[in-house]
Amino acid sequence: MSDVESFNGALFEEPEDFRPPQPQEHFVTYTRDHISPESESQQSEIKLRLVGKSPLWGHLLWNAGKYTAQHIDSHPEQIVGKTVLELGAASALPSIVASLVGAKRVITTDYPDADLLYNIRYNCQGLKNVDVEGYIWGNSYDEILKLNKGEKFDFIILSDLVFNHTEHHKLLQTTKDLLKEYGKALVVFSPHRPKLLKDDLQFFDTAKDDYDFKVTKIEMVNWKPMFEEDDETIEIRSRIYAYYLEL
Repeated sequence: MSDVESFNGALFEEPEDFRPPQPQEHFVTYTRDHISPESESQQSEIKLRLVGKSPLWGHLLWNAGKYTAQHIDSHPEQIVGKTVLELGAASALPSIVASLVGAKRVITTDYPDADLLYNIRYNCQGLKNVDVEGYIWGNSYDEILKLNKGEKFDFIILSDLVFNHTEHHKLLQTTKDLLKEYGKALVVFSPHRPKLLKDDLQFFDTAKDDYDFKVTKIEMVNWKPMFEEDDETIEIRSRIYAYYLEL
């Protein structure tokens, strides 16, 4: 037997602790601080499953998503009996709250990544008026419209999507094509890259100038930022901007 054969292949085996373990899926609980008496469900806590790690950032519950959920709970008149579409849903918290408030139908979408879609379906299980669909912005709307009986939507949610500057036109075209006349799109974001805030805000100029949206700023508030590592930009990163887009 040669010396190489005597190793029985162990020479090329990695020790068990050679690589760090892959991040595992985890759970967080969102508490609905304000529940309108008109809300169809008074469920106060929502347990959300998040993927272990995602290049699409679906492994975190972002401030913009929590703000959007609060906004929906605070303005049920925008949702009750209406059809709702969420783009880039991640954990799908806003879609879940829209369902609990009393939406007629909710279609929640994200990039057609198996882990992300499994996660959304897991979080939305038990909600009879919610459908989940993989969707790439700017692609055919056929499947989305089919789920909504061929109709456009009363309310579209875009939560923490404008950081993706190369996709602004696709997002806006998709929103314009799928929004009913007199419908509203709610756009919420935090400037995660402070130096690019101007590029984030360009989304709204493009919406107005190129897509004929009426743009209304709802407010800008400051919450504790997601990350604390840079004191110089902490004020900017703590901001949450909220806007309505209307045709």
